[in-house]
Amino acid sequence: MDWLSILPPLIAIAVVLWKKEVILALLLAVFSSELLLILNQGATTASVFLAPVNTVDRLISTVGEAGNARILIFSLLVGALLAFMRDSGGVTATVNKLINSGIARSKRKVGGITMFTGIIVFIESNLSILSSGILARGLFDKYKMSRARLAYVIDSTCAPICILILLNGWGAYILALVSNYQTEQSAFEILWGTLPYNIYAWLTVLVVAYTIFSDKVHGPMRAAESALESIDTELNAASPTKSRFMLLPLAVMIIGMLGFMLWTGGGDITKGSGSRSVLYATFLAIIIGYFQLLWHKRFDHQQSVKIGFKGMSELLPLVTIVMLSIALGASLKVLGTGLFVSSIVGEYLPTFLIIPMLFIAGAIISFTTGTSWGTFAILIPIGMPLVSSLGLPPSLVLAAILGGGIFGDHCSPISDTTAVSSLAAGCDLLTHVKTQLPYALFVGSVTVVSYIFIGLLL
Repeated sequence: MDWLSILPPLIAIAVVLWKKEVILALLLAVFSSELLLILNQGATTASVFLAPVNTVDRLISTVGEAGNARILIFSLLVGALLAFMRDSGGVTATVNKLINSGIARSKRKVGGITMFTGIIVFIESNLSILSSGILARGLFDKYKMSRARLAYVIDSTCAPICILILLNGWGAYILALVSNYQTEQSAFEILWGTLPYNIYAWLTVLVVAYTIFSDKVHGPMRAAESALESIDTELNAASPTKSRFMLLPLAVMIIGMLGFMLWTGGGDITKGSGSRSVLYATFLAIIIGYFQLLWHKRFDHQQSVKIGFKGMSELLPLVTIVMLSIALGASLKVLGTGLFVSSIVGEYLPTFLIIPMLFIAGAIISFTTGTSWGTFAILIPIGMPLVSSLGLPPSLVLAAILGGGIFGDHCSPISDTTAVSSLAAGCDLLTHVKTQLPYALFVGSVTVVSYIFIGLLL
């Protein structure tokens, strides 16, 4: 069953490549995972027919978990918020204002604004991705830059920055995992010591900066740039009105996120609930946007409600992808896919290969399960004991695991973060995966070579 446990993610990837259909691929992957779980329990042939029922139950249990439900509701509400900003004319007005003021007068400046937004909103990855995407959509369209490039910029800025600037939920989560092990350094010292060793995150941010300031794209991204593919063709339909229709709800969402992180964390922002905070902040931003439309008599109540539900309906396919990817991750966790993949890090490896193999294992687990957080939970208990038994630098070991998780997440078509990035940018999911993959593979390859070199110096 160990080898069979990697079958569901392989099915998902194969169907994606064959049919170019993500929802079908994820649904088949969840079904096959549930089927393997039944067979692993010694089920009879007749009970195999329970797999479809178990698949439905898995989806229901996934949605039934509070954290997952908040993510899905947040993803739907984003559609309403975007529609309010778009149909009110706020997006077009903001784009014109930024261009006329000289802040966004070129492609380089637009890219710089997008990257800067992703860096300063480091408190939560989904919020960072969403804020950057919303702000930059119209600007990218204005300067004939593809939504695929936007999806790459926000995805490859926000996640690496969140794993480097660990004053957020990611840091608290990793700190809790590392605190279970006795080391000469404190868990806090080990965590902050990962900064110089997290090569993948640093290089990814540098490559994004290169893409922005050189205004050069390569591989499939170049084709997407020419085609200017976008699923949001109505963005510029509304004539410009006032930029406050976009900027005020966006500011409320960002500031509200910080406030709710403090509130849910009992005054400690690193202990706040990211899923609760981003949901509350988005809901608050929608309320502000709604009352703006009524107060300034842009639309009446019925028109505003209709616009909101229309926006939510536009994002239903991507929300479905997010739901299925979370369900698949939960099913694969029970199946033990991540634990099997992690076994490639054997105890008889040469010492200089352990660090690069932890990075590769993290990438494979994250790629096949679609979750970097789950990858950390699997590999940290494997990597940290190697610190005391082999005398490896704890921060280096942890950095390799963290970087590997982000690398696999960037490459995976079944990652919920990938889906959220596509949602925020208004880009087709498969287009985003295809155009980002060469960049991620290049940086990942350089990172592996770097870790081998560092391993030889240990």
